[in-house]
Amino acid sequence: MDSVYGTDEELAEIDGQISDIFRAISNGFQKLDKVKDANRQSRQLEELTGKMRECKRLIKEYDRGVKESESGNDADTNKMLNEKKQSMIKELNSYVALKKQYATDLENKRVDLFDMAAEGIGEDNGLLASSMTNEQLLDHGNRMMDETDQAIERSKKTVQETINVGTETADALKAQTEQMSRVVNELDSIHFSIKKASKLVKEIGRQVATDRCIMALLFLIVVGVIAIIIVKLVHPNNKDIADIPGLAPPAQTRKLLWDTR
Repeated sequence: MDSVYGTDEELAEIDGQISDIFRAISNGFQKLDKVKDANRQSRQLEELTGKMRECKRLIKEYDRGVKESESGNDADTNKMLNEKKQSMIKELNSYVALKKQYATDLENKRVDLFDMAAEGIGEDNGLLASSMTNEQLLDHGNRMMDETDQAIERSKKTVQETINVGTETADALKAQTEQMSRVVNELDSIHFSIKKASKLVKEIGRQVATDRCIMALLFLIVVGVIAIIIVKLVHPNNKDIADIPGLAPPAQTRKLLWDTR
């Protein structure tokens, strides 16, 4: 019963987390309708996708908890839990479909903008070419090639900087990983030392308890001997008390016989 009770609490906690994530996803899609910038829409879609992945993971944990608690629940409870799980899956699938729709619309918008920009550039180039001589066209072409080369160089430089940053980040992560490994080893050593110290304290405690028992027993023996001595001194003729070794009995009083003749 204790394990079933614990499982029910875990299921309730997971249910609450999933409800919170669903609420955040719903609010995120409502805000997405008000965003006009394509880049911001793309970032928000990525955030919503991350929340959906987390929700999927929690639903799997919820399903595992339901299966573990089936043997301890009645049929109605198992039915209710399974219906709740199916409702979660259905709601998550609806958000996934909505996310795909937004992603498709966003991609179509980008394609349209690219086509419009390409058409505008083509028209401008056509008008420009019709008003230039061959020498001017050649110079213009050379400038465009130079600009293209410069853009390529800038791109190479950016890529190289990105590679350098990635390398530095990898080195930093490696150093942090090694540091964490050392910390874990130190924690293991500290844990072992604490266990050893605890065992030593227990042994000392047992030894102290044994010493106290011995001291108490010796004290009782000494008190008993003193009591016997006192009684023997007070009642020397008491034959029920044996003579104590080393303690001489009191001298007998001798009567002097006087000759009365």
